[in-house]
Amino acid sequence: MADIHIDREHTLGLPAARQIAAQWARQAETQFGLECRYQQGAVADVLSFSRNGIQGTLRVTKDGFELAAKLGFLFAAFKEKIEAKMVKHLDALIASKPVAGRAGSRDKTL
Repeated sequence: MADIHIDREHTLGLPAARQIAAQWARQAETQFGLECRYQQGAVADVLSFSRNGIQGTLRVTKDGFELAAKLGFLFAAFKEKIEAKMVKHLDALIASKPVAGRAGSRDKTL
């Protein structure tokens, strides 16, 4: 099994990070056919996603996202493409949100 692990730090705060995770889930469901389940916690949330041959989680905190996925045998051959799409998708969503506490500014470090 191939593994994908993506870590992204941010300064958005938990409420904005939750919005990004919800957007990520909606797009992942439509674009990749993933089934997503969101579980909210006091300090961190976990978005679980799966479909035949792919399963993983997106951990959401006030200052970071951690995406971990396992690819089955058939998807392992496409690991680089799948990982690149996930990175591009998550980075675009993070970049589209204003930084917490600074209205109108954007985090350009990612």
